Amino acid sequence: MDYHLLIDNLTNPALLFFVLGILAVYLKSDLEIPPNSSKFISLYLLFAIGFKGGQELSHEEFNTEIGLSMVFGILVSLTIPLYAFFILKRKLNVFDAGVIASAYGSVSAVTFVTAISYLESQQLILQGHMVAIMALMESPAIIVGLLLISIFNTDEKEKIKKRIAIKHSFTNGSVLLITGSLIIGFLANASQAEGIKPFTNDLFKGFLAIFLLDMGITSGKKLKSFFSFGWFPIIFAVIIPLFNGCVIAVISSFVTQDVASRFMFAILAASASYIAVPAAMKISVPQSNPGLFLPMALAVTFPVNITIGIPIYFFIVQIT
Repeated sequence: MDYHLLIDNLTNPALLFFVLGILAVYLKSDLEIPPNSSKFISLYLLFAIGFKGGQELSHEEFNTEIGLSMVFGILVSLTIPLYAFFILKRKLNVFDAGVIASAYGSVSAVTFVTAISYLESQQLILQGHMVAIMALMESPAIIVGLLLISIFNTDEKEKIKKRIAIKHSFTNGSVLLITGSLIIGFLANASQAEGIKPFTNDLFKGFLAIFLLDMGITSGKKLKSFFSFGWFPIIFAVIIPLFNGCVIAVISSFVTQDVASRFMFAILAASASYIAVPAAMKISVPQSNPGLFLPMALAVTFPVNITIGIPIYFFIVQIT
């Protein structure tokens, strides 16, 4: 492996701000990002990647490769929860297994954004249809998780409301915003998009750094109670994402030869949702334990991906 890629990623300002957030918690600092500001920044990031992706998509000509890529993304999102659920069910109850499986089948928009910055540092450009694929991969995993819980839950009193759950998986704020921004970016012409370019492009990395600082603070707070669940959730949150990312980094070569697209497929497969899935499952599966699945996705998988995962996946797509 080209180890300078790993060193570059470890010294990335966005990652270092994430570490600073964790450090602030353990130093008992009063550093915090106001909740309203944090929500605004997360909405901004979703809006920006959606809009920019729509603009890139408007310049692309739909072809067989793009069509296959979209189908491939959905299949990945459907497959990961299936096998993850049965691994998790060996140690956890049906509700926690289903929710965690959904989280790992779905995607993390912030990991996706961080990976885009990494691609830019490698002088590679992300194709716009990958943003559309990310949006498409949010809901299928949620639906699979809900179906698995419904099938394997034997307690009639604890049945979930499937219709409400499935509807929420499509109308969830993060899913709706990134999908809507993608469509708006696709419809806007170049001169119209130029007017908001300073907002969607120039400020992006700065807002990402502040958002990751906030994520670091949140992760640091959740880590304290998370360790009480034993080693199984930690091992799963490290091994499964790396396995998913490495396998998809290789398999994606049958769908596209574009290095940037293959790398992003690996990132999408390796990431775990801690925004869309928790929001949907909070309503649909209140029996699940957020003190388990949130730290797994946010405090373990996320930092593993942005430290060692990203350079590993990039190395694999370069040599295969």
